[in-house]
Amino acid sequence: MNPLRIEFCGEWYDVAHPDDFHIGRESDLVIDDNPYLHRRFLRIYEDFGMWWLANVGNLLSATVTDATGQVQAWLAPGAKLPIVFSQMQVLFSAGSTTYEFTIHSGDDYYNTSSAIASSGGSTTIEPVPLTSTQRLLIVSLAEHVLRQSSPGRGEIPTSADAAERLHWSMTTFNRKLDNVCDKLDKIGVQGLRGGKGNLATNRRLRLVEYAVATRLVSQDDLYLLDRNDTEHLASKAAATDGDG
Repeated sequence: MNPLRIEFCGEWYDVAHPDDFHIGRESDLVIDDNPYLHRRFLRIYEDFGMWWLANVGNLLSATVTDATGQVQAWLAPGAKLPIVFSQMQVLFSAGSTTYEFTIHSGDDYYNTSSAIASSGGSTTIEPVPLTSTQRLLIVSLAEHVLRQSSPGRGEIPTSADAAERLHWSMTTFNRKLDNVCDKLDKIGVQGLRGGKGNLATNRRLRLVEYAVATRLVSQDDLYLLDRNDTEHLASKAAATDGDG
């Protein structure tokens, strides 16, 4: 069995046969003293000649993807999956904080490749189509996560704070959040449907997890926030000139 290496907040942790490795509030990898986080949330262990990642908590879920973001799984309490890629990204949220770490393995049982559009008419896997304001909304929620230089932690803003960041009214923010969650729910993304047992906070956290893990948004999109600020200031200046 090849050993694993885990990267979190710029630090590296080794996992070697035959030891198990736990991740949580009081574990081999201490994520945080966040009271919303399980003492032991995730377990990495060896079975059937492979490494496995298991959710041993009873409340929180995790989003797991390969390095390309094309293969994505939602690891619910009690679920487990084999570590089959040379690099796997794991994101999860507890309270208002989203955490991220990366598992590096010497084994690569499966490879993924991106289908790129070309003039030759080859088949293309299209990304989720987002309007400019939908992408801007997601970036505003994921901003602190995207600004991390290495896998770590980022606070997810409240709806009120995100609306203020975007210079939107709460009505506008909530309507656009509903629209983007409905769009992703229709393509099978779990955890975004409203209703009983799914609070608005949970939807925002799940949206950030999915968007960052699947590269729906990235650091390259952060410029949208600056552009939005510039457009807002220009609009205010134009309104002031008009009043004058």
